[in-house]
Amino acid sequence: MSLNKSGPKEIAQEHVAVLGTGAWGTALAKMLAERGRVVMWGRASEPDVVKAINEQHENTRYLPSIRLPENVRATTDLGEALRGASMVVFVVPSDATREVARAAATLIPRDVPIVSATKGIENGSLMFMDEVLRDELPESAHRWLTFLSGPSFASELAREMPTVVVIAGHSVDVVANAQSRFICRYLRVYSSDDVVGVECGGALKNVIAIAAGAADGLGFGHNTRAALITRGLAEIARLAVRRGGSPLTLAGLSGMGDLVLTCTGELSRNRTVGIELGRGRALADVLGALGHVAEGVKTTKSAYELSVKLGVEMPITREVYATLYEGKSARDSVASLMTRDLGYEFDPETIARTMQPTYR
Repeated sequence: MSLNKSGPKEIAQEHVAVLGTGAWGTALAKMLAERGRVVMWGRASEPDVVKAINEQHENTRYLPSIRLPENVRATTDLGEALRGASMVVFVVPSDATREVARAAATLIPRDVPIVSATKGIENGSLMFMDEVLRDELPESAHRWLTFLSGPSFASELAREMPTVVVIAGHSVDVVANAQSRFICRYLRVYSSDDVVGVECGGALKNVIAIAAGAADGLGFGHNTRAALITRGLAEIARLAVRRGGSPLTLAGLSGMGDLVLTCTGELSRNRTVGIELGRGRALADVLGALGHVAEGVKTTKSAYELSVKLGVEMPITREVYATLYEGKSARDSVASLMTRDLGYEFDPETIARTMQPTYR
């Protein structure tokens, strides 16, 4: 993939706009506040969250017990959050990204990095977040788009535990600019030019995490989990390759790294959904008790439909879809995976794809 080297002018950081007041947005806001002022935007339907951030310096609903710096404040006024911003970070759920991007399109200052830290595929359009943002933001903003992904639980980042992620974009200088804003003593950021691969890994690991959780809920062991992670990575790579991404990207932070974290970590919401489904609980009951967004539930529907549209074999995704949306039991889905037709471990298309290294 060729790199667009027409980069940005130097931008003095006045403040960063973080669009979204969930756990991940709050953790990023806390980290970004080490370099300057951060204004978070939250929905008017959640005034308690905004009030708690401003008055208690804590997101008591989504990231409790984490003290936020004095230079982090929140507002329900999108224009106020974006006015004068030197960088904009989208951290709203994937199903809200289009709506927020449309509202923000004329408010985002020109020539500032725009970072998407949301992982998912939009239902209906089957677009990844890079496609949604390009669809809604003016063309002049497109080269400023970058995409942050990798193994990162919000609560661990907020507690300043060493974390490593990757940021992808099409302009070396724009990526470097955004990359330099995110690095700190406990967050290391690598760069990549493979937006497709990074986006695929970030979105689809949530689907596989539901499968891994279901296997845990059924009482299966490490053999099963290792198989799901490995074969899950294979089908994520197949979809990424079909869309023009590099399989090497999926061996990195946004692929294997994020997949291992989400499939094994106790803090993984998607794995938690899978565990409860494996134990026989109804999906509606599981989601009602969760209290947070589990992106994998909606992404599974989009991923399955996209695999059918593109003719990509994704058996784990298909079985997770059947469990979530067709009433198939998790145990029957495991049986279907184990008894399907035999084949080669690596498909010819992935092997034939030229592996282009991502830049550091």
